[in-house]
Amino acid sequence: MTKTILVVDDDKEIVKLITKSLRYEQFATIPAYSGKEALAALEQNHIDFIVLDIMMPDMDGHDVCRSIRQAYSVPILFLSARDKDIDKIVGLEIGADDYMTKPFSIQELASRIKAHFRKVDRLFKEWEELNPGNEKADAPLLLNDKTFEAFLHGRKLDFSTKEFQILSVLMRHPNQVLTREQIYENVWGDEYGELNTVTVHINNIRKKLGSEANFITTIWGIGYKYTERE
Repeated sequence: MTKTILVVDDDKEIVKLITKSLRYEQFATIPAYSGKEALAALEQNHIDFIVLDIMMPDMDGHDVCRSIRQAYSVPILFLSARDKDIDKIVGLEIGADDYMTKPFSIQELASRIKAHFRKVDRLFKEWEELNPGNEKADAPLLLNDKTFEAFLHGRKLDFSTKEFQILSVLMRHPNQVLTREQIYENVWGDEYGELNTVTVHINNIRKKLGSEANFITTIWGIGYKYTERE
């Protein structure tokens, strides 16, 4: 099934460039030139991925991302002229899955989007290979691989796609220490990025786990471990 990408930027030439390139890669695209248009498009269409500019006049990308995260788990890639590390960290902390700076390579953008869908497909296959009969239905933390939903003591938690994938990787290796490099490779593959991205996403996961944040233990100087509990 063709994946649909929502491209949001107040610069119409950038939107034109991105949509043309993504269509060449066999993606369907929907353009939006403001935050309000983006939210309306999301309500009216099934969107598989969002490329979102930050600096827009009526409603900036951060506000758009926050609004989206209240109701949707669709992956978001920020595309911004802000290139400082703190800008990237803020973007990831408010719910984005990835971050690219302008000027950008359209080939790299397409590569990152395709890499995301490859990772999702691989995750589905890995989960399907597990025997559902062995799942602990009464475990405190459960993941639904079909809907990318997580439940803690029966309460639904809203994780972004990358957060869900990281948690899935850790839970598939209970009580084992995984390095940041191993987590990054499993979720992002060999695509462009920084290992600090893993740390930011782990922090976001812990915040959403709240009082149960100790499901994930930091092994200083090595990585992270998911502790399985009954």
